[in-house]
Amino acid sequence: MNLGHELKQRSEKFMKFLTPLVKFCQSNGVIFALTMGIVSRTIILLTLFAVSWFSAVPSQPQAVKAEWGWGVFSAWDSPLYQIIATSGYEVINQTEPGGNVAFFPLFPLLIRGLMNLGLPFEIAGFLINNLAFLGALVLLYNWVETTNNSKAARWATAVLAWCPLSIFGTVIYTEGLFLCLSIAALRAFDLEKYPQVILWGSLATATRITGLALIPAFLITSWQKQKSAIAYLSGLFSGLGLLFYSLYCWIKFNNPIAFITVQHTQWQRQTGFDSQGWLKMIMQILIGSQNWKQGTIVNPWHPLLVLTIAIIGYLLWRYRHQLGETKFDYSFCVLLIILWLIAGDPFLNTSIILGGGYLLWYLRHELSLLAVNYGFCALGLLLASGGTISLSRLAYGIVSVSLGLGVMLSHHRRWGYVTLGFFTVLLISFSVRFAQHLWVA
Repeated sequence: MNLGHELKQRSEKFMKFLTPLVKFCQSNGVIFALTMGIVSRTIILLTLFAVSWFSAVPSQPQAVKAEWGWGVFSAWDSPLYQIIATSGYEVINQTEPGGNVAFFPLFPLLIRGLMNLGLPFEIAGFLINNLAFLGALVLLYNWVETTNNSKAARWATAVLAWCPLSIFGTVIYTEGLFLCLSIAALRAFDLEKYPQVILWGSLATATRITGLALIPAFLITSWQKQKSAIAYLSGLFSGLGLLFYSLYCWIKFNNPIAFITVQHTQWQRQTGFDSQGWLKMIMQILIGSQNWKQGTIVNPWHPLLVLTIAIIGYLLWRYRHQLGETKFDYSFCVLLIILWLIAGDPFLNTSIILGGGYLLWYLRHELSLLAVNYGFCALGLLLASGGTISLSRLAYGIVSVSLGLGVMLSHHRRWGYVTLGFFTVLLISFSVRFAQHLWVA
């Protein structure tokens, strides 16, 4: 009894110490955003280095044994950025653009700048992406606090920081940089700081082709809000980064849209909406990957489980008032987690696109008009990109999706805590997979 009483007293003292700290972090947007970013990045780093330090046995046959060192941050697209930073864009048969022309130039240019100062590629890429990602969190908090409130800002920042796909804000990819620049451009437009719109928008469109969605978002918002001509001009000039890269491709390859051409010739992507790819993902969710491959039902358990989940979900929804809000929320969360365990990545890819679009529409009156317009333009660009590969990662780079989820969770905290807990588990899982060079997104 004495021991229990002593433990209770110590826990109460600890909570008294911790509560003011938590309140301070919540009241200070910059501190809160940086805390979310640093803690989530620490978990990623610990996981990556733990996998490489203990030389973990690959979890799947196609995995490679993780090696200790800065190279753990470089896999999949990262070596392509290294080639651009060190040797420039590839040229095939003296005139044809190589596959890495699909990757926009700002990120490798920044890496090259740090490499000229003596830093290795891995360290340069790591620093740029991580510092930009932390900047993106701070900018997002400030933006949402202005357009909504501090509660929505905290949840939106937490979603962006803890989303499992935020691993790409730590490894050598462009997610952190693009999020930082696109949020800066969107925030500047809402604050009517149009020279900044041109600056940050141009840099964003020089980072990824999805930055192109900023231009129609700015123009549509200008029209809806009946803004002055300077708003329209800043929206148009935000595409200067894309224009300059197009001019470079015209001079070097005699093809101003070489970055689009190589998507078809080198990356085998189709033109327009990939109906077959979407059909495949949906059928993988409903009947399972094995049954889809075989063209018949060889494993009846998958569709039966999905049907059972659908029936239980319907019953939960119909009798939600009798169950009560708490039981309904947690039961529905459990069903979604089970569905993810059964369907895997196709479920995540589909839900982040379709779910993101639904959230933007459902919350269209609560979100910034610009955030809604940008979200729909960017999601439409992804749907028209002619492929379904990496859709979840590319959609994560659309800040409006995280913003919409954050605002929704700010109204339903139980869902929020479960979501962040689930995100943390997935974040660790994705880190293990990336360290072993397994496909993540």
